[in-house]
Amino acid sequence: MRRILCYFFLLSGCAFATEEKPVSDNYQRNAWNKLTDEQVRVIEHAGTEYPGTGQFLNHHEDGVYTCARCRAPLFGSGTKFESGCGWPSFDDALPGAVLELKDPDGRRTEIRCARCDGHLGHVFRGEKMTAKNTRHCVNSVSLDFTSGVVEQAFFAGGCFWGVEHLLAELDGVLDVDSGFMGGTVNRPTYRQVITGATGHAETVRVTFDPRKISFENLAKMFFEIHDPTQVDRQGPDIGTQYRSAVFYATQQQKEVTEKLIGILTEKGLKIATEVTAASYYWPAEDYHQDYYVNTGKKPYCHMRVERF
Repeated sequence: MRRILCYFFLLSGCAFATEEKPVSDNYQRNAWNKLTDEQVRVIEHAGTEYPGTGQFLNHHEDGVYTCARCRAPLFGSGTKFESGCGWPSFDDALPGAVLELKDPDGRRTEIRCARCDGHLGHVFRGEKMTAKNTRHCVNSVSLDFTSGVVEQAFFAGGCFWGVEHLLAELDGVLDVDSGFMGGTVNRPTYRQVITGATGHAETVRVTFDPRKISFENLAKMFFEIHDPTQVDRQGPDIGTQYRSAVFYATQQQKEVTEKLIGILTEKGLKIATEVTAASYYWPAEDYHQDYYVNTGKKPYCHMRVERF
């Protein structure tokens, strides 16, 4: 009987999504925004928009400027200032949101979105325009904008279907989607990730309003809807792609996660959850998004167990 049940769960697992829908190797993701031709030129090919023409150059609303491609929060409106350069300027980026790379011209420093590698513009220091002495010069077409406050968190706890489904139910969660993080291959497909060779973990990105739900409460729920003591597996799904991990976007998220792990450890649990800095986040294929909503099925290896 035990063998029959085990076989049933293995066949119903996330690893067998390909039995229900074909796996595509073409990297097209609805979890990323569809780009215009001009955005493709700038974001994907490191182009530059004409100065003085961008929609956010004279934009002064309160909120957060996000990546036009992946919607990751990049700059708070309070850091925007008038520089006279012809492009939106910010004297600071949100923690961990922007990567700095040496520009191919060998003189400037390029800035790119830390979540999707999209080109944003350049950063300049030493101009004494603000107290922070920094100017992030950003193309408007690389940006989007949302009023209010938004943050993002990244959780890996086995098959992303269940983690996404249960976290989406929380008040204050604005959006969830399933993808991959923590690997070495850019734009991986599900077919590649399930081999275990890319190093990615099935990861859920949670966009939330910190005024309604804290990262700590999100992380508590994460630790209660999966088994954080299992190593490189979750229930019937086995492999490093199913490992337990919190990919922290800020130092505060790291500290909160380590605090919660400490609490669970004191309760006698041997926690296997990795705590790693967030890196590129690659959305999974569209048929993985809202999987249980679209199929009417129920999570097969995720359920809440109160631990705090």
